Amino acid sequence: MMPTVDVLKEAHAWGTDLLIVHEPMFYDHMEDYEENDVVRAKIELAKGTGMTIFRYHDYLHFREDDIITNSLVDKLELEYTMEPSGSLVCRIVTLKEPITATELAKHIENKLGIERVRISGERNKKSTKIATCLGSIGNIKGYIARDDVEIVINGELCEWADAEFARDASALGMNKSLIVLGHVCSERDGMHQLALDLKEKYPALEIRYFESGDAYTYTR
Repeated sequence: MMPTVDVLKEAHAWGTDLLIVHEPMFYDHMEDYEENDVVRAKIELAKGTGMTIFRYHDYLHFREDDIITNSLVDKLELEYTMEPSGSLVCRIVTLKEPITATELAKHIENKLGIERVRISGERNKKSTKIATCLGSIGNIKGYIARDDVEIVINGELCEWADAEFARDASALGMNKSLIVLGHVCSERDGMHQLALDLKEKYPALEIRYFESGDAYTYTR
């Protein structure tokens, strides 16, 4: 998922020739980075591995069957229908059985192995209309405000704008919730599925998925 220093080292130790990642090496979407000690050290580390590093991001999200979204939703094992894509990374999902934001957050923690899922807004009203806005897409409050959305499942966001919008919407009596997974935790299942798909398509190649893990650690 992320080309972290630890992932680069682990992949190199395994003997990787081609490393496929989802997010940038140098902390900028277009890799337009400013040189500093961290960037210079990471460049030297990457060069020393001899690996080719390919960022598979926009191409992946342009696919109608975006496996980043589909893999997360499928892993939750909930019956749903999904609308055709109107966005590269945000899909509208309708659940067959209504669920509260609290129930859904706990279900996500159990199914995806996420340590801390956060909720802003309504916690206890049943909902079926879900927007999956994974990664970091910006303007999450615009999706929360939609008439066809009750819960937004999100990667990362602007807390003072998006989370507070959800909280105020709930306080005003609206059935609006925001469930925040974290960037890595919202998209990594798709990259894991990519590894499985590549194994099936190219059985002669040795293919392995490396877990980059969440960017945060917790006191308990």
